[in-house]
Amino acid sequence: MAMEYNSCTAACVGFVLLLVFNQSYLGNAADQGQGLGASFIFGDSLVDAGNNNYLPTLSKANMVPNGIDFKASGGNPTGRFTNGRTIGDIVGEELGQPNYALPYLSPNATGKALLVGVNYASGGAGILNATGRIFINRVGMDIQVDFFNQTRKQIDKVLGPSKAKEYIMKRSIFSVTAGSNDFLNNYLLPVLSIGTRISQSPDAFLDDLISHFRVQLTRLYQLDARKFVIGSVGPIGCIPYQKTINQLNPDQCVELPNKLALQYNGRLKGLLAELNKNLPGSTFVYANVYDLVMDVITNYEKYGFTTASVACCGNGGQYAGIIPCGPQSSLCEDRLMHVFWDPYHPSDAANLIIAKKLLDGDTKIIYPMNLRQLRDHGLV
Repeated sequence: MAMEYNSCTAACVGFVLLLVFNQSYLGNAADQGQGLGASFIFGDSLVDAGNNNYLPTLSKANMVPNGIDFKASGGNPTGRFTNGRTIGDIVGEELGQPNYALPYLSPNATGKALLVGVNYASGGAGILNATGRIFINRVGMDIQVDFFNQTRKQIDKVLGPSKAKEYIMKRSIFSVTAGSNDFLNNYLLPVLSIGTRISQSPDAFLDDLISHFRVQLTRLYQLDARKFVIGSVGPIGCIPYQKTINQLNPDQCVELPNKLALQYNGRLKGLLAELNKNLPGSTFVYANVYDLVMDVITNYEKYGFTTASVACCGNGGQYAGIIPCGPQSSLCEDRLMHVFWDPYHPSDAANLIIAKKLLDGDTKIIYPMNLRQLRDHGLV
């Protein structure tokens, strides 16, 4: 009951903050035709900027101490599942956007504000519609694409059909961070997923994922999306939650989730190559998040962290990995020293490392071009 009360209180605060610090979107976004363009963000809690605040769901982060280091809100929670910025936020900053992409469900996500971009991501969401059902509500990828369809129509009204088409095709980046929940909160979910695993082999499940994802990405292309960055699934067997429930040593990871992630990522590479070939004018960029995050986890001391196992905010077990971050959670003293903010999500410090490598990395990290190159691709 305490958690529900705090969520409600924080949601009210968050709504007021959105009304205040996002007013600048309306002034600055009108100039975007001359600048970077829009960032359209799809996916799950790794990049959710507050859509779940507006849903009756168990997957919420609009409670302290989430957002404690998010400067734009003065350290108040906004619905981001981290202490500060998501990777999408940081990429937007680095590529010159004047403001963060607004959550689609925010009342302010309308008119000229859409020209900065829109965030459709939802905590608990996946590629498959059944994913995340334990949270009661979430916005899955199919619905996120439906939402973009509505945004697309609004941008036509703001810019006119001809300019809108050029703006979307040449000056906008579409990023998708999805797939983790399809394993953690679907195929690998204790008890609830046993029926799925009995009826569907890992290969069949992966086929299902890729098949659905192909349709979703093609739908975005048909709505004039051309520049895509698609994140691979990270080493989900290494998150504090998995280490805690499996009682592992700090340097160990759970084998099965990581194995499935790698198998999926291999098929994802093939899918993006197929789409690049078959969808004229498209650029699908593969972000090798798995190797990138695994490098940070394995070499955490090199990056200035003291732990890649213990959640900064959480409760339960050796790694504070059972209960999500909330008002009653234990909180680490130095948030810069932790790779993981909570049992599932990286800290702002880790997100910054990951984002900068995606922005400027070589083709081992992001292929066939990095995000800075993608922004400028096709503009000459």
